[in-house]
Amino acid sequence: MRILQLHCDYVEYTPVKKEIRSAEDLDPQSKRLEEIVVAFVAVEESDNVEVAKKAINEISESMKKIGCSKLLLYPYAHLSSKLASPTTALLVLQEMEKNATGLEVHRAPFGWTKSYKIQVKGHPLAENSKTITAGEEKESSSNALKAESKIKSYWHILTPDGQLHDIEKFNFAKHQNLEVLAKYEAAKKRSVDEPPPHVKLMKKLAIADYEPASDAGNMRFYPNGRLMKSLIERYVTDKVMEYGGFEVETPIMYDSHHPSMESYFHRFPARQYSIDSEGKHLFLRFAACFGQFLMAKDFQLSYKNLPLKLYELTRYSFRREQSGELVGLRRLRAFTMPDCHAMCKDMNQAKEEFRKRFDLSRDVLKGLGIENDDYEMAIRFTEEFYNENKPLIQELVSKLGKPVLVEMWKERFFYFVLKWEFNYVDNLGKASALSTDQIDVENGHRYKIDFMDDANKPQNPIILHNSPSGAIERVMYTLLEKAAKDQREGRKPIFPLWLAPTQVRLIPVKPEFLDHCEKLADKLTENNIRADIDDRNESVGKSIRDAETEWIRYIIVIGEKEVNSTTLSIRDRKSKDSQNLSIDDFIASIKEETKGKPFMRINMGRSLSKRPQIMV
Repeated sequence: MRILQLHCDYVEYTPVKKEIRSAEDLDPQSKRLEEIVVAFVAVEESDNVEVAKKAINEISESMKKIGCSKLLLYPYAHLSSKLASPTTALLVLQEMEKNATGLEVHRAPFGWTKSYKIQVKGHPLAENSKTITAGEEKESSSNALKAESKIKSYWHILTPDGQLHDIEKFNFAKHQNLEVLAKYEAAKKRSVDEPPPHVKLMKKLAIADYEPASDAGNMRFYPNGRLMKSLIERYVTDKVMEYGGFEVETPIMYDSHHPSMESYFHRFPARQYSIDSEGKHLFLRFAACFGQFLMAKDFQLSYKNLPLKLYELTRYSFRREQSGELVGLRRLRAFTMPDCHAMCKDMNQAKEEFRKRFDLSRDVLKGLGIENDDYEMAIRFTEEFYNENKPLIQELVSKLGKPVLVEMWKERFFYFVLKWEFNYVDNLGKASALSTDQIDVENGHRYKIDFMDDANKPQNPIILHNSPSGAIERVMYTLLEKAAKDQREGRKPIFPLWLAPTQVRLIPVKPEFLDHCEKLADKLTENNIRADIDDRNESVGKSIRDAETEWIRYIIVIGEKEVNSTTLSIRDRKSKDSQNLSIDDFIASIKEETKGKPFMRINMGRSLSKRPQIMV
């Protein structure tokens, strides 16, 4: 039996329809329960009455620790691929209900498709998972649960002058987004009540859309979106390799019963994609961590090789996020994550590398068009680490130049002692992490990664976990949300020039000027500029309006005057001005603005008349 147990403020569910013949007969009424523990239960092939009794005893004991006596048993087949027959499953659930002495027990109907809403409490014991068998019992839980009596978060605001403020007393008047982030972290409500503005924009600009034939949270990217995604991937990868990363590639699926994987797999069993193949129970990776750690374990390392920086752009990592959290490009079940781990010989080297990666991450975001004012920083650490390393933490906040949200723990119960992330707060007040880095003091030992120190003795490295940009799709979400904000505040939305699917649109006044447009387009393409031609049978006014709708940065109308002149009249969407430049000066200005950024050819063909109509 597999159980996901959640301590909730409330749960609401509505039976929708019978899913199987043996579904219970009932009147499909909605139900709301408050201050309750919800146990999502998957009954497996070998489960019996003994398992039912063990399971309800385990649930009861954990409920005593959090002071809750109300329980909802919720049949949930998605936790396992080895399910019992419906008849057995229902009997086991009924046995659990019968043996739940001292509890107020409710049970959601068996065999029905149900819609539900749920709000999980924000304390460390609110979530845990269990695997119960007839013989040996396993409880899969996070390190936080093992340290349950010691866990408590203390929230503060740290200002650039090094002062730590109680969050309740801090004046957020000049830091409204930081206040939104603080409230978001406290509430831990990840679901959305309405689509954020970027969803409409990603469809309108033919960038991406939902794929109805796939699992939710797996997107389709149209040519414009694929081009933008590729450019961001190349840019981030180039920056990491300039920093010194070694690019590798690791598998996307792993054996859940491999000794190094069991704790990872059982930690969040409801969030994995599972595959049974040739007697193995495999899961799709949710990060590049374990692939890179297993690789590093097989390296012969000396302290002279450190820091060793392994990097992978994972296309894809997978995580079965809850359906209410899935919206547009903000939170996905399949995502592209740049992931760079540095194996360091000691804490001093780790801290020095940590500084470099903080600067790298800020530089990467700036190059992507995400400025310092666009994000808020959260930093998390143990009290001991903070007291011993105040200069490091204060240095990071000072570089940022504005207050940050602090989460402090009295005791360490994660694998890291320090973690920061940059969070973008969108138009609906939701915060989404972009760049992040962590100082990991456990996994070097857990994965048996060794290096020989200067005394020729084996040691385990300290590992840094850095994503300099966060998920590529989330970068695109951020750029679109920024554009939506510009639009709302009366500014013309625009992409950074190097990311624009089309940088220059040429519009001939008459068909006889097409040849001249082709020659100009050839020259622009030769100089790594994406140019297309509106050769459709449309009026010039209509062509200009369409180019504006597509956020084309530069529009050049070609008529007889332009054909016979050495200069071009160029409409600039960014400056809202027209300028007269020679083709060479125009090319030089674009090269200057896109310097240091990757280039790819246009991904939809040059002629608009030959492009398919994308219905979005």
